[in-house]
Amino acid sequence: MSTLLPSGDFLCLWERHRSPYSWVSKELKPPEDDQGFTRDDKIPTFYRIYKRKSTEGFQSVPYVAALFSAMLWIYYAFLKSDAYFVIIINAIGCSIETIYIAMYIAYAPKKTRIHTAKLLLLLNLGVYPLIFLLTLFLAKGSNRVRVLGWVCATFSAIAYAAPLSIMRLVIRTKSVEFMPFYLSLFLSLSAIMWFCHGLLLKDFFIALPNILGLIFGVLQMVLYAIYKDTNVSEDRTVQGQRDNSITSIEAPIEVQQTECVV
Repeated sequence: MSTLLPSGDFLCLWERHRSPYSWVSKELKPPEDDQGFTRDDKIPTFYRIYKRKSTEGFQSVPYVAALFSAMLWIYYAFLKSDAYFVIIINAIGCSIETIYIAMYIAYAPKKTRIHTAKLLLLLNLGVYPLIFLLTLFLAKGSNRVRVLGWVCATFSAIAYAAPLSIMRLVIRTKSVEFMPFYLSLFLSLSAIMWFCHGLLLKDFFIALPNILGLIFGVLQMVLYAIYKDTNVSEDRTVQGQRDNSITSIEAPIEVQQTECVV
């Protein structure tokens, strides 16, 4: 499902400072509810984009991948007899991801906007209809569910790997500005819950991709723990340089005033 995958979520989209949400009670809810708070955790990121009228260093790949994944899981759920929550959650996910992508395109630079539009057309209007038609006409009955299950699991794993570019950026810049801790935490919790959900239903196509999701979620939190103080130290250094420059400017002024009084 879309946050079956990072949806990341967990390439994608991210900012440095987040207000802590009340996730403790949500953590105890069923997996279908867990989808919601993973998506809601993106809201501050897009509020920042809206407020600054710029996508800054945020990337569109995780959101496009999440939309594509949600569409696949809806198709998969329709072929199952007991997957109503999967349909509902991913339908909501498709709506939310569509809004995110539309806002991203609205404020992205021209080159990024074109790249995002091409990726969107390729996956959601090209690959998805192709998968739908091939599984509809070339596979029958339980074979169709099995084939589509492997397709969904594969793309779920790819979507979970989408934030690798963000992790590489964190290592290169030693900054977690675009990789918030809470999104990584919720990604890990969501992966755990969906893994358990898949095991309970004996649906390994749901369970297996979330092992990868948990691994990437934990790795992101480890990176955050390593580099979380980098921005603070840099800000303090810059502030210290500014304070020193102000002091050096004010000192001669005081000397001049003293000499004039004398």
